Order: sequence, then C-alpha cells, then structure tokens
Amino acid sequence: MPEVHVFMAEGRTDDQKRRMMSAVTQALVDHLDCPADVVTVQIIEAKWTEKMKGGKTFAERYADETPQSYQARIT
Repeated sequence: MPEVHVFMAEGRTDDQKRRMMSAVTQALVDHLDCPADVVTVQIIEAKWTEKMKGGKTFAERYADETPQSYQARIT
C-alpha cells in the first residue's frame, strides 16, 4: 500500500491539487503495478509565511509575483 506525502506552500486550487494527486496515483499504478484503491496521496501545506528557502520566507521571496488576492492573506 504505497503512500505519498506532498509538501508544498499553500495557494493551489482544489482542482489543481486533485489533478496532481490523480497523476501521482496513476504514476504509482503504472510503475508499481498496484491498484489505485490502495494508493494514498496526502498534501501537507504550509502558509507562505511559514515556509522558508534561502533564508527568506516564500512570502518574502515571491512578494512581487504573488497575485493580489493571495497577497492580502499573507501580509
């Protein structure tokens, strides 16, 4: 029973997450020869202010690229 945990910063839509989890499930089915109903995929999300790379939070790193609707939630 394979289980995959995906760590990422929040901000993706439910549809994007669903499509990613479906693709990961299908990859395991294809490469491990297991049925889809035994595959578990879990997303662990972190706020942009709680995830850091290179000494800067994601909020700091991507402030100029962040959509305005999301920017209001992280400041």
